[in-house]
Amino acid sequence: MKTTWRSASLAASAVAVLALTTACGSESGTSSSQNVGATAPAGGIAGVGVGTGVGSGVGSGASASATGGAAAQGAGELAITANGELGKILTDGGGKTLYRFDADTAEPPKSNCDGDCATAWPPVSADDISAGDGIDKSLLGEVTRTDGTKQLTVAGWPAYYYAKDAKAGDTTGQGVGNKWFALTPEGKKAKSGSSSESGTELAGLSVRKDANLGEIVVDKNGMTVYRFLKDKAWPEPVSNCNGACLEKWPAVAPVAFNETEGIQEKGYMNFTRSDGTKQQTINCSPIYTFSGDKSPGDINGQGVGGTWYAVAPNGKLVGAPAQ
Repeated sequence: MKTTWRSASLAASAVAVLALTTACGSESGTSSSQNVGATAPAGGIAGVGVGTGVGSGVGSGASASATGGAAAQGAGELAITANGELGKILTDGGGKTLYRFDADTAEPPKSNCDGDCATAWPPVSADDISAGDGIDKSLLGEVTRTDGTKQLTVAGWPAYYYAKDAKAGDTTGQGVGNKWFALTPEGKKAKSGSSSESGTELAGLSVRKDANLGEIVVDKNGMTVYRFLKDKAWPEPVSNCNGACLEKWPAVAPVAFNETEGIQEKGYMNFTRSDGTKQQTINCSPIYTFSGDKSPGDINGQGVGGTWYAVAPNGKLVGAPAQ
């Protein structure tokens, strides 16, 4: 079955995004709209893989740019491929790896790779895309590039090939410039490890599964992120951790939402502290790390003083007594 993007789906997306604009404060760094394109043209390229032509040339089935720039490559039926280092990644019908770019945005979908960038990283055409086994077709969409062509998106992220991937299964684009990463079937960045101990840097904020606490937020170094019960989130964030408290519980500096993974977007914003510095929030609640945590995975701050608790991806306190 070929993937379609019906008007009902677009309406649901618009409602969900509109809800984000009701978050507290006015310094949100997130976008307030989504720009997923309409259904791909019925006359799109049928059954085209990309076993050739992924470099600067145009392979068969490529959709030429209206402005003479890099051509978008058709992908055909997408597949999930098991990679020994990266785990499950998204590939096209010919086994070529699909990538995402940290400088792009998913909310709303937007590609910031044009010109020479798009020659090195050819955009994946949204024409004639279908979802293979295990792929959630509702995550597949499209975005209109600056040259008017349609590019495939996965969970909002524009998808690309890498010109230096010579054959199916190559992942030479992984980690290039610390901005390019293979796509997982969920649209996330593929990683060769789960913490900085593996030599792979995490997203600015991401989610870790802790054996005792479940899913908790960690920073780019894998250090646990906490909330302070004495802080306020509504009607705007207020931190009540200052002076010696702040030395023990360093405030998390602002992190762009496109540098996070698995974090709730609603209420994701930064605010100005009383000392003039900026601090990140999740669901409008100020977040911190703990100086007593020495290694990634430590949760020594959990429950300290009955006021400090790890943070869930939706910003809620983990393991705190009912409020």
